[in-house]
Amino acid sequence: MHASARLLRRLSSSSSSRSLRRLPIHPSPLPPPHPPPLLPLRTLAPALLPRLAGRRFSTISCASTPSLRLGECGALGTPAIPEAEKSEGEEEVESAAARHDTDAFAAVELALDSVVKVFTVSSGPNYFLPWQNKAQRESMGSGFVISGRRIVTNAHVVADHTFVLVRKHGSPTKYKAEVQAVGHECDLALLTVESEEFWEGMNSLDLGDIPFLQEAVAVVGYPQGGDNISVTKGVVSRVEPTQYAHGATQLMAIQIDAAINPGNSGGPAIMGDKVAGVAFQNLSGAENIGYIIPVPIINRFISGVEESGKYSGFCSLGISCQATENIQIRECFGMRPEMTGVLVSRINPLSDAYKVLRKDDILLEFDGVPIANDGTVPFRNRERITFDHLVSMKKPEETSVIKVLRDGKEHELTVTLRPLQPLVPVHQFDKLPSYYIFAGFVFIPLTQPYLHEFGEDWYNTSPRRLCERALRELPKKAGQQLVILSQVLMDDINVGYERLAELQVKKVNGVEVENLKHLCSIVEGCTEENLRFDLDDERVIVLKFQNAKLATSRILKRHRIPSAMSNDLSDEQASDGETEASCTN
Repeated sequence: MHASARLLRRLSSSSSSRSLRRLPIHPSPLPPPHPPPLLPLRTLAPALLPRLAGRRFSTISCASTPSLRLGECGALGTPAIPEAEKSEGEEEVESAAARHDTDAFAAVELALDSVVKVFTVSSGPNYFLPWQNKAQRESMGSGFVISGRRIVTNAHVVADHTFVLVRKHGSPTKYKAEVQAVGHECDLALLTVESEEFWEGMNSLDLGDIPFLQEAVAVVGYPQGGDNISVTKGVVSRVEPTQYAHGATQLMAIQIDAAINPGNSGGPAIMGDKVAGVAFQNLSGAENIGYIIPVPIINRFISGVEESGKYSGFCSLGISCQATENIQIRECFGMRPEMTGVLVSRINPLSDAYKVLRKDDILLEFDGVPIANDGTVPFRNRERITFDHLVSMKKPEETSVIKVLRDGKEHELTVTLRPLQPLVPVHQFDKLPSYYIFAGFVFIPLTQPYLHEFGEDWYNTSPRRLCERALRELPKKAGQQLVILSQVLMDDINVGYERLAELQVKKVNGVEVENLKHLCSIVEGCTEENLRFDLDDERVIVLKFQNAKLATSRILKRHRIPSAMSNDLSDEQASDGETEASCTN
C-alpha cells in the first residue's frame, strides 16, 4: 500500500471544481494566395487507408470559411475530385465506426430518461478530534434508475451524507432522496425517492453481462465542466480484479479507455441497450484509463440487499497464499508434475478455514476449478483471473469444497464462507468514531481513517509501528481492537505524560485490554487507589483514580467536549447498568 504517483481516484465532483476559462477569440486566418494542388485520395499510401477510414472527418461549408472542401469548391479552376472506390476492408471499418456511433446515439436516447444527477451534502468525522465533525462539503455524482424504483450510484458519492438530492434530465427540480443501502467495499449504493412526480416519465435500465475485450461502451453521466448530461465512448481494455480505491478491497473491475472524469461516478456504462457497469474511478497520472464496476458485482450487491434488507458484504476465505511458480518449492511440498496450486501461508483465526486448513497446505482446487501455480483460474475465452473472484461471488454462509495437498496426500474439505472484518478497520464511513477520555488521555481504537489524517502520504508520515500493525496483524478473537492513546489534553493531572501519545494500550491495572469498551469498563469500575496503564515500549502511566476522575470534568469543560465517551460507549454503559439493576432486583 505504498503511496504512488499513479493513484486510483474516486470520481465524485466537488462543488469547488475549477472555474471555466474563456478562450481568446482569434480572427479567421486568410487563405494562402496560391493554394497547393489537392492530391487525389487514390495516390495516398494503401497502408494509411484503414486508419483514415476509421476516423471521422468533419466537412466545413465554403460559405462559412475560406477553407476548401474536397470535391466541391476546389482551388480556382480545379475540377472536383471523384471519390475513390472503397475496398471491402475500408467498408468494414467504416461500418464498424458507424455502428459505434449508432450505439453511442442509442445509449444517449436510452439514458435520457434514466440517468440522474446526484447532489450530496456530507460531513465526515475528525479522527484527531473524534467528538466533532469536519466542515460540511458539497459534491455531485451520477446515478441511474433500475427496476423497483431504485437508483444505483457509487458509495463514495453518498459517503458520510447528511442530505441527498437528485435531479432528472431536463428538469430544474431537485428531489430529496434517501439512501436505502450502501456497500463501501464494492463502492455501490441504492437510493429511493418518495416523490411520485419524480418518477413520471422515468425508465429503468436493465443490467447486461461482462463485455468482451474491445467491445464498445458509452459512459453516461454528469462530469465536471458543465451541468448537462455527457456521453463518452470507449472500448473495453481489460477485465480483472482491481483495487477499489474507496473500499480498499480487491474485486473484479473493467478497464476502459473512455474519458471518465469527476462527476461521472455512479453513471452507467451502456453496451447496446443494457448496462455493462458503473463508472467509479480512474488512474491518476494516466490518460483515458477509467474503471467500471461489472454487472456480477452489481447483482451480488443488489441481491444481498433484497434478501437481508441491508448490505451483507463480500465473502473471504480468510487465507494468504504464495505462488508456487518455482519448481523447487513444488518438489519440496510433494507436488507431482501435473499438479498446480498455491501455498497457504497465513490463516485468519476468525475464518472457518482456520478449522480445516493448515499452514503449508497446497490449495489445488476451489469448487472443482483447478488453481494455477500463479493463483489464477480460467475465465471466458483464453482469459485468466485470480481465484479470489470465485470466493467473492459466494453468498454469506455458503459452503465451498476445496482440494488441498497435505503431507503428500490429497484431501477434499468443506469450508463455510462469510465476510471477515480486519483487526484494524479499513474504513469507517457513515458512523461516528469511538473515543473515551479520562484525565485528559484520549483513547480510541486504531483505524486506517485515523492514520489517513496524517496526510496523503500517511504510510510514511503516520507512526510506523501503528501503520505496520494496521496493515499486517490479524485478529485473535472476535471483537478485538487495538486501543491507542491518541493524544493528551494537557492538565496538572497529566503533566509529564504528554510524550506518551500514539502508543498502544496493552493493560489496565494488570488486565489485558480487549477493546475500547473493555478499557472503559475497567477504568470506570476501578476500586483501587491507583490506576495503571501499561503501554508500548514498556511505558507506564499511573494516576490517583479519584483525583483523575475529578480532573476529567474540568478538562472536558475547558476543551468544550460534550461527553467523556462516544455515544456507542455511553449507550452500552447505560444498558449494562440496567442489566445489573434488573439482576439485583
